[in-house]
Amino acid sequence: MDRNVENSMEKLIESILESETYKAYDRQRIKVNQNPELKAQIDEFRRRNYEFQNNNTTVDKIEEFEREYAGFREIPLVSDFLAAELAFCRLMQD
Repeated sequence: MDRNVENSMEKLIESILESETYKAYDRQRIKVNQNPELKAQIDEFRRRNYEFQNNNTTVDKIEEFEREYAGFREIPLVSDFLAAELAFCRLMQD
């Protein structure tokens, strides 16, 4: 690999890891990982949400999913983690 490209990649990775967005995500990730049961529930939520986004899902099914997980998403640790994860994903997309 070209040394300039390698240096640029290293700087980008360092910048990402030093960003407040990544640090906030990492703090929330650590908290969630300390609670295996909650982590499993979050993983299931994320899996189902991904399936809905990538399949031809009816509006009724989406609304049912949102109702099913409404209370779950109100748990502070869950909502904080999902918000931090979304912010980090948007950073990476940009």
